[in-house]
Amino acid sequence: MASEIKPVVAIEDSIKTRRELLRHFLGSLAYRTQKALRGAPAGFGDFEAGSKIRTPKELVRHMTSVLGYSRTFFIGGSYRPEPLNTFADEIERFHKMLELLSTHLADDDELNGIREEQLLQGPFSDAMTHAGQLAMLRRLFGDPVPPENFIVADISADEIGSSQPDPVAPDADWPEAPQKIKDI
Repeated sequence: MASEIKPVVAIEDSIKTRRELLRHFLGSLAYRTQKALRGAPAGFGDFEAGSKIRTPKELVRHMTSVLGYSRTFFIGGSYRPEPLNTFADEIERFHKMLELLSTHLADDDELNGIREEQLLQGPFSDAMTHAGQLAMLRRLFGDPVPPENFIVADISADEIGSSQPDPVAPDADWPEAPQKIKDI
């Protein structure tokens, strides 16, 4: 049985499509991370949920580290970010790393040693898991993140900075919403 030979154009289109999806995934990661962080009370960045559990500030630095590792497959070398002084600085560095990765993907920079699918199954998915952990830490901190329908969220591969749009379709029913304390 002869193997099917794919035209070069089809292969290039396939790679372009995968990279566009990865860029959208990075946009989703930016959105979900900012959803977990938007409006967080003072002190949240240093919240200690328990022994040997990363604080939100440490978690964002780890997310940057995981994404920085994925960037080494474009540029070589290694990446281990030093801790920054403030939670806001860690968040800014995280979004800058997203922008760098998105640019590598958009510019069709060569990946060395792995495929696009491996970026998704490894470091990109790992970072998304940590975005969920940030939301869980908000709940443990006593300030849960309101739910929304992410299918209709205003997510864009071109908007991966810290200024993410507000939810388009927040859930109307939120039984576990924090109760406001009324003045007696």
